[in-house]
Amino acid sequence: MNIPQCDIGLIGGSSTLSIALPEALGLNDVVVEKNGMVFNTPFGESPEFKIFTIQGDKQAKRVLTCKMHGWRRGVNRADASRQVFWIFKNAGVKRVLAEGGVGAVNHLLNPRDLVIPHDYLDSSLRKDVGLEDHYLLIMRDAICPQMRRTISEVCSENWDGRVFDRSVYVNTDGHHFESPSEINLFRMAGADVVGQSICPEVYLAREIGACYAGLYLVVNYAEGIVTPWRHEKLRELFYTESCAIGSLLMQVIRDLPVQKDCGCSDLRRETLLKGIY
Repeated sequence: MNIPQCDIGLIGGSSTLSIALPEALGLNDVVVEKNGMVFNTPFGESPEFKIFTIQGDKQAKRVLTCKMHGWRRGVNRADASRQVFWIFKNAGVKRVLAEGGVGAVNHLLNPRDLVIPHDYLDSSLRKDVGLEDHYLLIMRDAICPQMRRTISEVCSENWDGRVFDRSVYVNTDGHHFESPSEINLFRMAGADVVGQSICPEVYLAREIGACYAGLYLVVNYAEGIVTPWRHEKLRELFYTESCAIGSLLMQVIRDLPVQKDCGCSDLRRETLLKGIY
């Protein structure tokens, strides 16, 4: 199967997992072209992808999307990420938009707040996850400032709760949650929220020359923060806010400027270590 060409890649996470996105939103300006697409990659068979078009301010935009970061049983998370970004690379994706649920490390955050990270801490063990070794990846301004501005504007205008336009996201491996001592360490290191998806996605986006940014729903307090989290509250947020988060994502895609106005593409350079490996 040929990989369709698209400018935008959308990575669905836990906040929209309970719905069929975008069909569940019933939007007249969104048309699903094809779903159930599975591709062979050098890292194994890909997750299912869907392609849809959405009418932006100036032109229609084509979006390639998959659910839950490509994670699924029997496939390790490193390979799942490689599969997704190998597809994005071959589709010509230039912007990657992600979403997910996170835990509050910062005591001032509450469940149902929206955060738009501007930086990250990588506490995962998946350090050497890439598609090839052609590039030196400079992780300054790892989260695209232009995409962040658009996400912030859309969320501030359309979300009926609090929106934070900057935060530090600490990435852990999962599948388990973290211990109170780990969370305390992350808090002292300057983390605001904790999750399991921003890495290695932010590296892989830079490797394929794409901008990367995301919006994240706070779904619980991290261990040892404010009060113990409740499974029922977690489930409630995942199931009741999915359409609202999906609608925000669609509006972000509509509003993303056609022309890039960021320095992301300058932060990927040819490696200086050619011939060493």
